[in-house]
Amino acid sequence: MAGYRLFGAETSPYSLKVRAALRFKGAEFEWISRSAANEAEFRELAKTPTVPLLLSPEGKVSQDSTQMLAALEQAFPEPAAQPDDATLAALSLILEDYADEWLNKAMFQQRWGQLPDRDAAALRALVQLNGGKRPRAYKAASKQVGDRMAARLPLVGAEHENAATLETSYRRFALRLNAHLQNHLFIFGGHPSAADFALAAQFQQMLTDPTPAAWLADRAPFLVAWCEHMIDPQAGGPYATLEALKPTLLALFDGEAARTFLPWAKANAASASRQKKRFSVTLDDGLFEQATQSYAGRSFQKLQDRVRAALKEAPALAEFLAEAGAAEFFAERQPQKTPAA
Repeated sequence: MAGYRLFGAETSPYSLKVRAALRFKGAEFEWISRSAANEAEFRELAKTPTVPLLLSPEGKVSQDSTQMLAALEQAFPEPAAQPDDATLAALSLILEDYADEWLNKAMFQQRWGQLPDRDAAALRALVQLNGGKRPRAYKAASKQVGDRMAARLPLVGAEHENAATLETSYRRFALRLNAHLQNHLFIFGGHPSAADFALAAQFQQMLTDPTPAAWLADRAPFLVAWCEHMIDPQAGGPYATLEALKPTLLALFDGEAARTFLPWAKANAASASRQKKRFSVTLDDGLFEQATQSYAGRSFQKLQDRVRAALKEAPALAEFLAEAGAAEFFAERQPQKTPAA
């Protein structure tokens, strides 16, 4: 049976997320760096103009990295990439969504919202699209790439007004994750999880951008080493227990995710359900306002459903979320009251 085909880009965190998962699973796959040379084939397969695109051996196409990891877990149960423990599995899903929908904003803002990061990233993207070669007349074309991406900052909520909040957020999380990884090979012990693949991919991108790379190298050496390991991760032991992880794992939630991502995700999902174009939410770091993201809203609703299901069988999860200040974001939906006649 033929292997997988993964259309991706070294500049795409979601592409690196899926590639690392394929490598960890030992799946046969072909990495296809998206470029002008394969654009026609990509467009024939793609429903949206974004990478990654994974073509399965059965011919199924997916462009959702979360769904790709879930499908790989079913196709390749070993080595496991999600804990058997319901509490740890649910926490992994929350951190995966944090990476995909919130940390990505910080990565995007650091890359395209400032210099010299924008110029360096624009040239990398241009070289990639040109099949790995720098065009002769590259300066004008590179500037066009940078300007086009900078114009997209408001679409993902990474505009100038939110820059300070996003920078503070990613640095706060990085310091807490660095402390956690000082004592653990992966986030949940000796095996990687969806959280590892998603979070590492965002930080791997930051490590290619001058400004965040310098800060991370100086302040988060264990995180940097973990990112290098996550390029082609190998298990080093079993998943740990919640008791063993909690001393530093809790800080990822009560010190960051419950202060930024979860209130943002709840507000965005509410705005999307009402079909509003924009919304604002007051975070600990101040007011955060942006255009509503419908996909992120649907993603959060799916996350809520999965965490609520886990809560029914894992009392330890309820205790952890309560201690983290995150329980309210996964409370059961209240039924709509029928107006009186």
